Amino acid sequence: MTHAHPHTAHHGAQHGHHQQDDAGQAEILDLDAEVLAEHIAAITAWLPLKTSPRQIVDLGCGTGAGTFALLNRFPEAHVLAVDASPGHLQRLREKACAQHVDDRVHTVQADLDAAAWPDLGTPDLVWASASMHHMANPGHALRNVHDLLPPGGLFAVVELAGFPRFLPAGAPEDRPGLEDRCHAATDHFHAEHVPHRGADWGPMLTAAGFTLDGERTITVNIDGAHSEAIGHYALGTLRRIRGTAAETLPAEDLAALDRLLDTDSPHSILRRDDLSVRTERTVWAARRT
Repeated sequence: MTHAHPHTAHHGAQHGHHQQDDAGQAEILDLDAEVLAEHIAAITAWLPLKTSPRQIVDLGCGTGAGTFALLNRFPEAHVLAVDASPGHLQRLREKACAQHVDDRVHTVQADLDAAAWPDLGTPDLVWASASMHHMANPGHALRNVHDLLPPGGLFAVVELAGFPRFLPAGAPEDRPGLEDRCHAATDHFHAEHVPHRGADWGPMLTAAGFTLDGERTITVNIDGAHSEAIGHYALGTLRRIRGTAAETLPAEDLAALDRLLDTDSPHSILRRDDLSVRTERTVWAARRT
């Protein structure tokens, strides 16, 4: 989950960035895990596993959304959580202690773009959620995972369809379509800086020697009344989008976005009762044969 670039950050940092941004990203990752918990659980339940895995590696683990979903799904398993961010790993360890599963979690700080990877053992399952698209050389990472797994081992790649959307059609009332224009601006940025975001990982997995064992897209559409965390999730996400979109948005759009982001404003996104979380997640399950 979930992150190479401070503006694109959504899951699992692979490259260094400022400590403040790291903390802001960690908050988003925690909210993401809370809001989308049912969907992450559904993905872990879908995985085409022949036996329950005992050793799992979570690549680009962020603050642990996938790690804890996997621990819940597979109560006999141990998870090796790998990330470049020491802050994220510290947060993950604190959560593991609070949930009394710290004996089942080990953390490794590593840059997965490095030529040599640390020893990650021999996992039955490797999980990478919203982290593969941040790799400078995904093919290299995929081949490393292939070599890591024993024959029959499974690799699950989970990717997002970009940032979630939150506002209803026609909102905000003073600048209808603002969210669409913000997304268009960030899509242009990501096409240049994070070219593998939104990629079809099936052919790349096959090219790395895997046999594709299944693909599934899960549609997310959560009503804002479902959780009070959704307003804060929307706020944090739109703040990150602003960092990327600010240079290309018209002044009127930027002003409208800032009104949404101003928590003291009557126009604050936290005051809206019409939010929802809309996105898609796709999972590819690939086996080393």
